[in-house]
Amino acid sequence: METSSFASAFILLLLVTDPLGGIPLFVSLLKQVPKARRTRMIVREVSVAFCVLVIFMLFGQQFLQLMHLSETSLGIAGGVILFLIALRMVFPHPEGVFGDTEEGEPFIVPLAIPLLAGPSALATVLLLVSREPARLWEWIGALALTMLVCGFTLAFSEKISILLGERVTTAFERLMGLILTAIAVEMLLSGIRHYLATLP
Repeated sequence: METSSFASAFILLLLVTDPLGGIPLFVSLLKQVPKARRTRMIVREVSVAFCVLVIFMLFGQQFLQLMHLSETSLGIAGGVILFLIALRMVFPHPEGVFGDTEEGEPFIVPLAIPLLAGPSALATVLLLVSREPARLWEWIGALALTMLVCGFTLAFSEKISILLGERVTTAFERLMGLILTAIAVEMLLSGIRHYLATLP
């Protein structure tokens, strides 16, 4: 992840948010919401997630300075978080990738946060902007496209779940988990290399 393109940033954000892998959870959450309210709820949750991630993009550097964090530590932390989530995708837990969820209509939690704008997504957008701040609008565009895909996946989650079936959905999630594991390891190695380079 020394340099990123629009396409690679979009793919990384898509892997991190994992809309297809979250379909079973999306379906269970949406069943509790009347059909007349689902579209409005999906737009609300995706918009909240997008705004949270954009705020982290815009104020990422200030956040790092305020918390006295370096880009190296952020890269390593992001890699660790991605790795842990990837492991839960490859070896599924009964409560899902992001843990247990409460019953009732979702409001910000758990759809917007942490499903869409979780720790790994926050770390990823911070990392993109901190490494190449001049391409901010490109990263916002990649994020907007990612949120659009997530929104459509939410809207059609029931149909996609029926079409793909549980086994195909699970297999696809594990495949995405393997890819995300490789990305996480690369982020960790990159962070370690940067840290070793600063040593006397």
